[in-house]
Amino acid sequence: MKKEKEFDRPEELSEGMIEGRNAVTEALRSGRTINKVFLADGDTDRALGRLAAMAKDSGAVVVRIDRRKLNEMSQTGAHQGIIASVAAHEYVTVEDMLAAAEAKGEAPLLVLCDELSDPHNLGAILRTAECAGAHGVIIPKRRSVGLTAVVGKASAGAVEYMPVARVSNLAATIRDLKQRGVWIYGTAANGNTTLYNADLKGPAAIVIGNEGVGMSRIVAESCDFLVSIPMKGHISSLNASAAAAILLYEAVRQRG
Repeated sequence: MKKEKEFDRPEELSEGMIEGRNAVTEALRSGRTINKVFLADGDTDRALGRLAAMAKDSGAVVVRIDRRKLNEMSQTGAHQGIIASVAAHEYVTVEDMLAAAEAKGEAPLLVLCDELSDPHNLGAILRTAECAGAHGVIIPKRRSVGLTAVVGKASAGAVEYMPVARVSNLAATIRDLKQRGVWIYGTAANGNTTLYNADLKGPAAIVIGNEGVGMSRIVAESCDFLVSIPMKGHISSLNASAAAAILLYEAVRQRG
């Protein structure tokens, strides 16, 4: 393993980064192309050693750099001693997601994120969607966080397995899904359907709105149902990723 004393070439990172032990581990397990792995010089614990060996076996270049340099490279602020430079993440199409559901003999279960701005929320939604067996997450190309290093770390590696589509117009995508027989369930505090009356057994897409203002008007009007989650406390709304988790696992429960 060679040591890199200086790190002053930002082009090394232009293809994207993933940070943290879980995120790098899942990237390696999934077979994603990793170009270079940077380890904090001086860290000698076995877990990092195993990751370094896995990375070298996959064909990646493994270098050690000063921890201060690693801190400067980090987008998450919590790299856990390892950052990987990777090929750009490949987005899929909505058609790919529907085809994957059909191949499994399952009713499609999708999550649509309407202009989420917090990468931790998107990462958490990807993690829950993967655990719940959803077939994909759809995000808009504009006014939305993409698949950044922070999202990857927050997803605990789920981004390597959960298909993500990036679409130009979320409302148009909803119309297309409805034509394909997918029912659209938006989350809203003033929803006309309660969580436990929502039928999520069939083809379903759950829409999660922006952290501050919720769903946009046109997206909300495009939904078949607006679903409210029972609130028993003093606070009137849930975090976007928590709302997604509740609806996803209600779908899991209903589908048996």
